[in-house]
Amino acid sequence: MSAESTTLPFQRSGDYRAILWGGLLAGILDITAAIVSTAIRGGRGPLVVLQSVASGLLGANSYKGGIPTAALGLVIHFFNAYVICTIFFLASQKLPFLTKQWILCGVLYGIGVYLVMYGIVLRLTFHRNFLTPFSSVVLNMLIHIFCVGLPISFAVQRFSKPKTT
Repeated sequence: MSAESTTLPFQRSGDYRAILWGGLLAGILDITAAIVSTAIRGGRGPLVVLQSVASGLLGANSYKGGIPTAALGLVIHFFNAYVICTIFFLASQKLPFLTKQWILCGVLYGIGVYLVMYGIVLRLTFHRNFLTPFSSVVLNMLIHIFCVGLPISFAVQRFSKPKTT
């Protein structure tokens, strides 16, 4: 058994960069899209968007907390982005087609992340259903495809090293 086969996925050279860049890209692109779409549709600013992320943990009081709760929302958002990226990275170590077909898999992963976020996480966090117009569903799904799934799959494909046996 070689030393390489006994290492953990994150110990191989370059693997940390896949998660670092994938999580960073997805985090920046996704929060930017949320801020822009909220400003266009509702006229609300970035502070409210970030406080709404924190409201999943703090409830309605997050909107009274100013910059500290917005900062907490930003931390939560990037934590989620890195977890989502790490899941794709770990899956790619067992399923090499995720990096070989990174565009298709990125699109599907973005759709999957959207379904989990809106179908499970937000329902549990906010204890309500998210019934939205079809146009909002399409927009949010496209955001998750182009701002989450594809950047993560690209970074993992670009920076992770294939598992050697």
